[in-house]
Amino acid sequence: MTREELKEYLPHREPMLLVDEIEIDENGICHSRYRVKEDEYFCRGHFPGNPIVPGVIQCEIMAQSCALLVKDELQGKTTLYTGIDKVRFKNMVRPGDLVEVTASLKGRRGQIFYCEAVLKVGDMVCCKGELSFALV
Repeated sequence: MTREELKEYLPHREPMLLVDEIEIDENGICHSRYRVKEDEYFCRGHFPGNPIVPGVIQCEIMAQSCALLVKDELQGKTTLYTGIDKVRFKNMVRPGDLVEVTASLKGRRGQIFYCEAVLKVGDMVCCKGELSFALV
């Protein structure tokens, strides 16, 4: 699914749409990619001369990927975080990096969804954790 196709499901728009493309495999695992641009607003002041993607933005990239696991239920709804647990930051993400996220749905209770996600650049794990969100 391309960036334009994703806009049919996610309410996010530039500059907060942080997924360029996704594939959901036969096991229901989401594989998404996002190329961090050189001029991202969140890197300009974090940190001048040594830009890195803030951890909260890495979590948002994972969260958008997780939401796409239930893409058929997203239209007309807003996804809101209900939890971010066991998140660990292992390596930095920098402008120009191609970020790849693998996300899986671990459970559901009504309109609350529980997921696990891993964010990598190449073979390096940069961030991983458990995320939950509600559809409202």
